[in-house]
Amino acid sequence: MFSIVFGLVLVLTTITIPHSIYERLRKRAFKAGVLVEELVLELLTRDIDPKDKAMDYVEAARGLLEQAREELEKGNIRQAAEKVWGATALAIKAYAYYKEKRRLASHSELWEYKDTVAEELGGWVSDTFRQANSMHTCFYEGWCTEKDVKEVMVKVNELVNVIAEKIRQHITDRNNKRNI
Repeated sequence: MFSIVFGLVLVLTTITIPHSIYERLRKRAFKAGVLVEELVLELLTRDIDPKDKAMDYVEAARGLLEQAREELEKGNIRQAAEKVWGATALAIKAYAYYKEKRRLASHSELWEYKDTVAEELGGWVSDTFRQANSMHTCFYEGWCTEKDVKEVMVKVNELVNVIAEKIRQHITDRNNKRNI
């Protein structure tokens, strides 16, 4: 049995699934170039309104950042780096759902869409994205340091927070219009 840990609204929930199912999910996630957590999140939220799904992605990004902190405490720099990259990818995907109800399905789509986010939020988004991408490389190559991961994590946390605020404001405005 394997456990998949999701971070939603600062609560970690563990779902235990049989090894054979986890392996199928892992292979499918690898083929798609995403984390298992992201694949499962997509499967679980595919029928949810894109604006609400955007917030779910932000919450999952926050959960990955928390997992990255935990991995650093254990000295597992490579896993922490991959979680930082995953949080970045989910934040960019959240913005695409929020702005265009669009699902980004590949690394190339992420690379392209980060420019859209940067145009709207500022050039720092592109810099943060590129630094986070180096964390993805670190996962495979193992060359980054704990300091590297911590520095990028701070920037990714800011990205997640800014995107969350944009989405939250939109949802609040939408709900206020419904109540009028």
